[in-house]
Amino acid sequence: MGDELWTKTASELAALIADGEVSSRAVVEAHLARMDEVNGHCNAVTLVLAAEALEGADAADAVVATGEPLGPFHGVPCTVKENVDVAGTATTQGLPAFADLVSPVDAPVVERLRAAGAIPIGRTNLPELGLRISTDNPLHGLTRNPWHPDLTAGGSSGGEGSAIASGMSPLGLGNDIGGSVRNPAFCCGITSIKPSHGRLPTYSIFEHDQDPPLSFQIMATEGPMARSVADLRTAMEVLQGRDPRDPRSVTVPLDGPTVPRRAAIVADMDGTTCHESVVDGVTRAADALAAAGWDVVEATPPELPHCTDVWAHLLANDIGVMMEFARPLLSEELAVVLDRLVEQYPPEVMAPSMAHTEYVRLGRLWAQFFVEHPVLLTPTWTQPPFPHGFDLGNEATDRITGILRYITPPNLLGLPSVAVPVGVADGLPQGVQCISDRWRDDLALAAAADIEAALGTITPIDPVTG
Repeated sequence: MGDELWTKTASELAALIADGEVSSRAVVEAHLARMDEVNGHCNAVTLVLAAEALEGADAADAVVATGEPLGPFHGVPCTVKENVDVAGTATTQGLPAFADLVSPVDAPVVERLRAAGAIPIGRTNLPELGLRISTDNPLHGLTRNPWHPDLTAGGSSGGEGSAIASGMSPLGLGNDIGGSVRNPAFCCGITSIKPSHGRLPTYSIFEHDQDPPLSFQIMATEGPMARSVADLRTAMEVLQGRDPRDPRSVTVPLDGPTVPRRAAIVADMDGTTCHESVVDGVTRAADALAAAGWDVVEATPPELPHCTDVWAHLLANDIGVMMEFARPLLSEELAVVLDRLVEQYPPEVMAPSMAHTEYVRLGRLWAQFFVEHPVLLTPTWTQPPFPHGFDLGNEATDRITGILRYITPPNLLGLPSVAVPVGVADGLPQGVQCISDRWRDDLALAAAADIEAALGTITPIDPVTG
């Protein structure tokens, strides 16, 4: 298995192709064969772009033969979540009503990945409108976790997480407003980054996605997913920078000034808050950082629980407005959850203007925290992956906010956060987050790379089928 092309990282594949040791066609064919072999178990890839990918591979091989300079992902296949525009395919958002909503152009991040030489090979599954932390929808059905078919692959980029973890793709594109690239990374045992807000541009050709509501404007971002931190770093170099279609996007150097190699572990984490496997994972990651020369200390960032409350109020206010027109498009199960979220976080308790003020105040406090503690090491989820459907029903809001206790602050505050696996417990992946100050994505990536160097990677795996 280890010598199979589908087991290699995107950077490894790019190097093999550039050196002429293997063709892009062989790499693409290997991943198409892997999809044929395992996607029936995972239901992660919703559309296979075989003909287009093979044509792209042949074109990539022709460029290699000329000796011209190659992009960092030249000839390497990738997958893209079905709420990101890929020319000639539908941006379904997991909704039957959008099944035929075919985009004529690529989203900016897809354009940039193609410019770096990557070849889209498939589209991946997500929950309806990306509004669950598990992946299921009436259009494409349930995505399964390759580690255990009865457990969630995470969401909303669960198709990407399952595909990358099972070797169907070495690299993918997702997005994140409430952990949507980090949740699947944790559940499936891969790595991902939610970048600093504004570093990657977001834009869709479809009018309903062009001007998102306030919560999406300040908390949602595109993000790459892979099986190695090195691939994330390369992807960030490719994907980042200003695009005029997204006025929030900016061009900021990926690397910043030298700071102390100090990492904080949240001081109030214990077995009553987090599952013992989660606590063990953080301990292992902290030990890895200490062994790599980091000064590891206990410290709690400001008003951690309040960050989740503000995040929920911002999101709930916009969902309350959205439900006026979106309700006919959604399943009844999801509508119940969203209605309950709005009930629990009503605007009369925290008006949008007050939530925005809190977003700024908390951002200032956390920025001051990062002066002394450049990296914050936290759990990803507070518990292991849950059974399918656990995030539905009248009690779902309390369950979700409890699970996402450490996920939501980076979304609210626009902070970079890298999810990285640290091992396996009871047959399931363990993982942590490395969080840093805004625009210091390099620090979060550096800490995650040191953890990965010490603890290794745990995917790809063959899906467990029963």
